[in-house]
Amino acid sequence: MNRFDWDDLRFFLAVARAGRLTVAARRLGADHATVSRRITALEDALKAKLFERRPQGYALTEHGERLLAKAETIESEALAAQSEIGGADLALSGTVRIGAPDGFGTFFLAPRIGRLAERYPELEIQLVAMPRLLSLSKREADIAISLNPPKEGKIVARKLADYRLGLYAAPAYLAAHPAIIAPQDLFEHQLIGYIDDLIFTPELDYLDDIAKGLRPRLQSSNLIAQMHATIAGAGLCVLPDFMAAGDPRLVPVLRREVELVRSFWLIVHADLRDVARVRATVDFLVREAKAARAVLMPQDEVEAGAA
Repeated sequence: MNRFDWDDLRFFLAVARAGRLTVAARRLGADHATVSRRITALEDALKAKLFERRPQGYALTEHGERLLAKAETIESEALAAQSEIGGADLALSGTVRIGAPDGFGTFFLAPRIGRLAERYPELEIQLVAMPRLLSLSKREADIAISLNPPKEGKIVARKLADYRLGLYAAPAYLAAHPAIIAPQDLFEHQLIGYIDDLIFTPELDYLDDIAKGLRPRLQSSNLIAQMHATIAGAGLCVLPDFMAAGDPRLVPVLRREVELVRSFWLIVHADLRDVARVRATVDFLVREAKAARAVLMPQDEVEAGAA
């Protein structure tokens, strides 16, 4: 009779969330053969098939779905015990993963995240900056930064900060093209923006807020790519002020006419909210956002326009 090993549940959860052995193995820091062996051992111990092995990946069976709920409860209790009983030093010696939009993660968090590392030397920090929202339910991240509050799920959300966006262009582009006096003039210019069917949140679909029917000719799913295309003189682009304001390679356009405000939301899975390393990271992010309010929501007196 095979003996049930509690530790096999870690491997089960990783495969259930990733759907593929190789991805689960990478997240666990193990090789895929070990992960496969632990899943087989768990199935033998429970005398139940937990996954359907398919060419495109692993899919949970009915038994697997039932175990998933139980395993996540055990995981949550284990994390709570680590936080409450293990002591602050132990609780802050693990890994915390922060998922953030590409622009915010790269231009705002990356230059500041070193301060968190200095404060907690034993804490391993992973910053995932990409144009999509990571799933907290699948444990793709411990903390996520989103542009809107989630409408469902076992999560806790709070507004992190508002931020301002404006229209920007390179001086060379403006010098070589007709003057821009009003938003309607933009229909005669080349716009840079998102690919419609790859916009990961409706809050990024803001060109209609400037002029109804305005569409980008040059499109990218990545905000940093859009910014670099703008710097190179390819056209005009809506960019967050925390990325573009003060960059000598960019000039604000129609500053008074085009002023967009969006919000960042900080999201944590409810099971992790009281885990010390997650709580400490959340507190850090809130402090940094509050201290940088003037960067996120600058109040200048520059009248924008282009000639």
